Amino acid sequence: MTNRYAVILAAGQGTRMKSKLYKVLHPVAGRPMVQHVIEQIGGVNVDKIITIVGFGAEDVKKQIGAASEYVLQEEQLGTGHAVVQAKALLEDKEGTTVVVCGDTPLITKETYQALINHHEQTGAKATILTAKAPNPSGYGRVLRNQQNDVERVVEHKDANEAELLVDEINTGTYCFDNQALFRALEHVSNDNAQGEYYLPDVIEILQTQGETVSAYQTPDFAETLGINDRVALAQAEKIMKQRINEYHMRNGVAIIDPDQTYIEPDVMIAADTTIHPGTIIKGNTVIEQNAEIGPYSELSNCYVGSGTVIRQSVVNDSNIGNDVKIGPYAHIRPDSAIGDKVKIGNFVEIKKTSLGENSKVSHLSYIGDAQVGSNVNVGCGTITVNYDGKHKYVTTIEDESFIGCNSNLIAPVTIGKGSYIAAGSTINKDVPEDSLSIARAKQTNKEGYASKIKNRKKD
Repeated sequence: MTNRYAVILAAGQGTRMKSKLYKVLHPVAGRPMVQHVIEQIGGVNVDKIITIVGFGAEDVKKQIGAASEYVLQEEQLGTGHAVVQAKALLEDKEGTTVVVCGDTPLITKETYQALINHHEQTGAKATILTAKAPNPSGYGRVLRNQQNDVERVVEHKDANEAELLVDEINTGTYCFDNQALFRALEHVSNDNAQGEYYLPDVIEILQTQGETVSAYQTPDFAETLGINDRVALAQAEKIMKQRINEYHMRNGVAIIDPDQTYIEPDVMIAADTTIHPGTIIKGNTVIEQNAEIGPYSELSNCYVGSGTVIRQSVVNDSNIGNDVKIGPYAHIRPDSAIGDKVKIGNFVEIKKTSLGENSKVSHLSYIGDAQVGSNVNVGCGTITVNYDGKHKYVTTIEDESFIGCNSNLIAPVTIGKGSYIAAGSTINKDVPEDSLSIARAKQTNKEGYASKIKNRKKD
């Protein structure tokens, strides 16, 4: 098998993004665009990936990590100059080198594989990834000869009327015979208006040397989109969202309104789950079968069991069991573990808490830093008072307990198994199992006193 290498151009600052964040680190579907490029090109089993970094080099390295080797382009003198920076790592190697821009996150591994296969099968020294553009204005046109190889690439400004009618365009992604690439780069000149060394000049140099230059046309123009500004970033986001949603729908997930549903690429959803409009699912979330999410819910880095329903709620970094009902308007904060058949109702906040099977926190409660057993009922308005201004403490509510409405449980405190807390109580001592605890002021009725108050107001 031919050795394969990839050079990713990621040195540009991206001034048109109007951002302090370096261009290739801007996210598409929750992941920096250069990360998409690394993962897709890595999917074709290349032997070495070299990323050319410049502006924000350390940030780019931190994001990509050990998935790539790095070369610094200290001065940004053009795409040809950028590739030359990899010379010490690649010049003497035989094989195929793919050169791709770090701002093209939509190209798939299938397209990279097809490009490489075409290049190696034709025996060309260079192969251009092309596409048919609905509106080719501004793009370099790819002109083919009778053998269907590339005769030349003509820039839009230099094209005549006949050439302007050609809709096959150069996408800026290439395959090269590695050694031919670096030999040709030695002849690239910066004798142009910008004083830069351009990678496309390699194509003309190889043709002048009598070498074959081929082209592989991807059927999907949209995937070749290069992101140079916020408008293109939004377009890429929309395309990626559509691609991800279609993947899940083809695997048995019901997405009621794909245009109003946002799912990041690492999310896993089992068949027969329903996703309602306005839902955002992020990170490494896993959703089992027959779940129902939304409308207007946000999940991030969660596990959601089968048959669970989450409506108009936010769930972060937590494990949710089977047949759980959450919402509307609940907030499950990180490090929570919700057992099977639990009910968490409207305007309930759960934080760093475990809730055992069949327990209920139905409305208007805050349960934080708590360990709640099975078959527990937590009444409306209950608060676990977990913070003394300096430290957090744990509240333990054992199985089959009943917490009355408007109860304050001042941690650290334990409510024993099967105990009852009377409504309106403030509990600051442990309650033994099978007990009734009442901690509220004794009620006093002063008959006729209301009339005195009314008369006092008249005076």
